Amino acid sequence: MNLTPLIDIIFLLIIFFMVGSRFTELNETEKDIALSVPQVTDAQALTSAPRNRVINVFEDGRVQLDKEVVTLDQLREKLASAQAQYNDLGVVIRGDAQSKYQNVVSVFETCQKANITTLNISVQPATLRR
Repeated sequence: MNLTPLIDIIFLLIIFFMVGSRFTELNETEKDIALSVPQVTDAQALTSAPRNRVINVFEDGRVQLDKEVVTLDQLREKLASAQAQYNDLGVVIRGDAQSKYQNVVSVFETCQKANITTLNISVQPATLRR
């Protein structure tokens, strides 16, 4: 009688149970400390990450930060203060398709001066014409 398939199945079962089992040795250090930690029903972060700031660049060159028209200097100041509060602040730049490219580049440069590292550009997919 050939026992090779039976041995293969037994080894696979042993590996399955070894991988699937939970080793209690990992939590032994926590059990050694006589401390009762509080329990919560809905654990969340104390402060949520801020949403991305949205910068609109209009065709006439106006710059708007979250529905407020600002100059490039005001934009840099506002972004720098927001970035100081939250280091991973993200910015979405929405440039009008008809605006000058220089206006959008100036906003990029202002964001870099404010130490914003997460920059995104908002675009729309082109509709396919037949």
